Amino acid sequence: MTFDILTALMLFALVSSITPGPNNLMLMASGANYGVKRSLPHMFGVSLGFTLMVALVGLGIMQLFDMFPVTYQILKVLSVTYLLYLAYKIATASNAKQNNTTDAKPMTFFQAVLFQWVNPKAWTMALTAISVYAPSKSVLAVVMVSSVFGAVNFPCISTWTILGQKIQGFLTDDKRLRVFNFTMAGLLVISLYPIFL
Repeated sequence: MTFDILTALMLFALVSSITPGPNNLMLMASGANYGVKRSLPHMFGVSLGFTLMVALVGLGIMQLFDMFPVTYQILKVLSVTYLLYLAYKIATASNAKQNNTTDAKPMTFFQAVLFQWVNPKAWTMALTAISVYAPSKSVLAVVMVSSVFGAVNFPCISTWTILGQKIQGFLTDDKRLRVFNFTMAGLLVISLYPIFL
């Protein structure tokens, strides 16, 4: 991989990781509702889960989908259903600190890892990264692409979680928190738009 291609890959990883999408919107909501510390498992799950996804896509998992095209439709239905469920959970979340409750919990590490497989933006990012930057699908190229995403992704998603925590003070009012959570849930639903194209 030449320096120019590596630079382009890093830029692609940065732009695709830091722009709004299901992961970033959920992490912002998690930061606002639970704080960065309690959201760390969610953050690590997103970053490591996506890095693993890129590697597995590059190592041939897409061939299974090509052999069984119906799996694309199944994946689409699962993605939409799960994202709508998550949007509902965000819309009905309450501020854990304000209510002093332990019932409300952010997404766990394993939930975040598994979520990558029904996240339409993650699929788009992984497929594009492998197609453009590792077209040979050699193990070295796939490891390089997934490693770059692993290095770039975590700082990007951390920004969204920290931003969510920073606005916690503004969200101490129940009405503002409800508006914020409904807005985040609505944006999550809107992020499904590319699935239907």
